[in-house]
Amino acid sequence: MDQRGGHAVVCGASVAGLLTARVLSDYFGSVTVVERDVLPEGAIQRKGVSQGKHLHALLTRGSVVLAELLPGLFEELLASGANLIDGTDPSLICARVFGHELCRSGTVADPARLTTHLASRPLLEAHVRRRVRAIPNVAFVENHDVIEPVFGDADHIAGARVVDRSTNRERVLDADLVVDATGRSARTPAFLQAHGYAGPPEQRYPVGLSYSSQFFRIPDGALAEKMVIIAPTVERLTGAGVLAYEKGTVILTLIGIAGQRLPTELPHMLALADELLPASIAAALRAGEPLGGVSAQHYPTSVWRRYDRVKRFPKGFIVIGDAVCSFNPVFGQGMTSAALQARALRDSLAEADADDVSRRYLRRAAKKLTPIWMANRINDFATRPVDNWRAVPQRLLNWRLEKVAVAAANDIVLTEVFLRTLALTESPLRLLRPSMLVRVIKGNRRAVRTS
Repeated sequence: MDQRGGHAVVCGASVAGLLTARVLSDYFGSVTVVERDVLPEGAIQRKGVSQGKHLHALLTRGSVVLAELLPGLFEELLASGANLIDGTDPSLICARVFGHELCRSGTVADPARLTTHLASRPLLEAHVRRRVRAIPNVAFVENHDVIEPVFGDADHIAGARVVDRSTNRERVLDADLVVDATGRSARTPAFLQAHGYAGPPEQRYPVGLSYSSQFFRIPDGALAEKMVIIAPTVERLTGAGVLAYEKGTVILTLIGIAGQRLPTELPHMLALADELLPASIAAALRAGEPLGGVSAQHYPTSVWRRYDRVKRFPKGFIVIGDAVCSFNPVFGQGMTSAALQARALRDSLAEADADDVSRRYLRRAAKKLTPIWMANRINDFATRPVDNWRAVPQRLLNWRLEKVAVAAANDIVLTEVFLRTLALTESPLRLLRPSMLVRVIKGNRRAVRTS
């Protein structure tokens, strides 16, 4: 591959930052990842990854990209005890949407597009980090904060100013490319405005998501399902998720939307789980051994910083991951989004010279993010209480979606397409095809006859 520069600096060792370093290692002589935490050697929760304590899964589409960038990764995860849903057995997934449980029997047409690897965030991140550390031209600078990028010539970033968190000693890392992968709290908008650039226009909307989560170790055979999704509705603003992780561990996450308060003590969590979950699943959790304490988190707003729309942007500088777009985490799209952006960066580097890569990447990444953002916007609109004129389109949307859910309760074809849309391997528009609409109509007629 043609080299695009001598040195690149990646700010942040998140999954987005690690995948960025992997991509850049093919195009730069050396890559330095700067991280404020001291990174653990193994699969340990770390302060900078709050999502690791809550429901977390890598969607099928994201898995495809990670397998491209890090061949053999998922074989290693399985060897470390991670679970696998290979798509052939729908009974392993219990999903209830709009009050209707999706079909759990029958033959799936394309299992590969539903394949899901279930590993805790610490385990997955530990394996990705280990693979990136092993790349000869990638180095890590830990326990350092990135203060800001540094300009060289006009309009061109030439490095990053960093500070050692132990000694407060500052230094500049010279670089041909600097990448901001510092997450939702990234300071790039303020940095741009301080240097005479316009900040990115933002698209945002309130989510008011709350999580309460608890890990368990479940006795062998107590839980038949590997994935459980109970989606909140307008009528009931609470939901739940259960995932079977490595080595017999299971996570329960209670979900509250639109500011709904959740219990943060285990007895009250289990009482709510009894209300939300099928009895056999709730019983398996009660039979389990709690691991650690309850973790709670609040996520107020989804934000997309439209760097692709700014008229002037520094050369030698890009922004990636949650620093660009932070989705409602309840849909589990964060890491898949980061993987798609890393692929967009790889494709941009393959086509562009170093001076042009920023613009090319930002435009290409926006195309990857647009359909995910739009789907999220629709899904969130369907479940948040609204008033005034918004109530009419919400009722129409929810009527349509509930009809799909009613039919999918006894139709493995509709269920498979619906689950593919969640896995980002199928466009939601597939459900509007005539063949799908016929199945929805027939399914609702059957439901009426048997009710």
